[in-house]
Amino acid sequence: MRNFKEIGEKFLNYKILNLIYPPVCGICGKLNENFLCEKCKKALETEAVFGVDNIIENNIKYFDEHIYIFQYEGIIRRLILKYKFKEEAYLYKTFVNFLLKNKKLFEKIKKYDTIIPVPISKKRYKIRGYNQSELIGKELAKKLKINIETEYLFKVKNIIEQSKLSKEERTKNIQGVYKLINKEKLENKKILLIDDVYTTGSTVNECSKILRKANPKKIGVFTLAKD
Repeated sequence: MRNFKEIGEKFLNYKILNLIYPPVCGICGKLNENFLCEKCKKALETEAVFGVDNIIENNIKYFDEHIYIFQYEGIIRRLILKYKFKEEAYLYKTFVNFLLKNKKLFEKIKKYDTIIPVPISKKRYKIRGYNQSELIGKELAKKLKINIETEYLFKVKNIIEQSKLSKEERTKNIQGVYKLINKEKLENKKILLIDDVYTTGSTVNECSKILRKANPKKIGVFTLAKD
């Protein structure tokens, strides 16, 4: 059984994030109830590419498809870095409000019945105060009325950040990092695994490898951007 205090803290942190940040456009900072003004939405639209692939480098692939909406550059790269490292957690609303305007992406995501965000370690969670993938996943789940599960897949080791390693080192670094519990509850589910950035695919592939133990019907990966 999970520690109730820890679960309570996560729930409280999530609620606080929705209260302390005013509704402003995540790009220009002007007040906007959608967290994205029309001018900045048009700027993001010029960068949006909407891609679907199933390529994994130098490894067996454990997921069925990778869906992404941006290349990791320009405006979106700056936003993701602020989101992850500058404590600007409210940006998840900017991302989701833009994502749901893309009809192709909307139709893709709606084919899945279960969202699972890539988990972060307890140490990383204490430092950052939130899981960036979980915030996006919860907002998508709420808007699209899809189940989100955060109590099955866990990161049980605190490792060197993948972004600090070479492509060759990432696959080895991520092995044995994740744990799955209550796998029978995910059997025959169509799982959409959510992360922020896809570089080599090592992280989402390792998560997918663990999730395969639950015998799901399908595993897709969605990231905001592909590097």
